[in-house]
This record gives sequence, structure tokens and C-alpha cells, in this order.
Amino acid sequence: MQIGEMADATGLSRDTLRFYEKRGLLRARRSANGYRDYPPEAVEWLRYIRLAQSLGFTLVEIEADLPLLANPKASGEQLRTALARKLADIDHRLEGLQALRGELARRLHHDMFACPLQASLA
Repeated sequence: MQIGEMADATGLSRDTLRFYEKRGLLRARRSANGYRDYPPEAVEWLRYIRLAQSLGFTLVEIEADLPLLANPKASGEQLRTALARKLADIDHRLEGLQALRGELARRLHHDMFACPLQASLA
């Protein structure tokens, strides 16, 4: 499958496919004329990468767990562990955002005549 066909099949741009290939997330053979030739299973792999990204995983995390993600049926428990770790990370970030929101609200409503960024708010 050439790059244009792969782009059509996945909805990804050619630049994205080249970027993934450069990072080692995608492999293509080169035909005699130098064109990229992607295997048919690359479509499913790219969908898997995009799903992982939509669930909050970065490309660095996906790259680090590449062997894990390459065969999800054989590594279900490891994937559940990775998802649990991501969920805990999100919960931690939400707690931080709630604390930040509370501080901003407190400063906003503290004293209408004082500078809300004054360090001495108690």
C-alpha cells in the first residue's frame, strides 16, 4: 500500500505517516522506484496508535510500550496496568486543577479593591 492509499485508509496526512515512520512507529518497505510500501496490517496499527493518543497516551509513552502494544491480545494485563496508570495520572492532574481553581476563585473574590495577585493574601 503506497503512502496515498495509506493516508486515505487511515485519514492521516502523508506528513503524519512520514513523521510516524521517522520515529519508528511505522515501517515501510521501499519499492524499486523508491516509493514507500506499507503492509496492510499497518492500517490497524495506526488506528491503534490513534486510539492510544485519544486516551491520553503520548507518542513517547506509545514508543516506550511498543512491544506491549504490538500484541494487545497477549498483553491484556499489561495494557490494563498502563490504563490504570494513565487514569491515576489524570486523577492527580484533576486534583491539581481543582486546587488551582480554588486559589483563583479565592483571589478573585477576596477584596474587590486589592490587587488579586498580592502575595500576602491570607
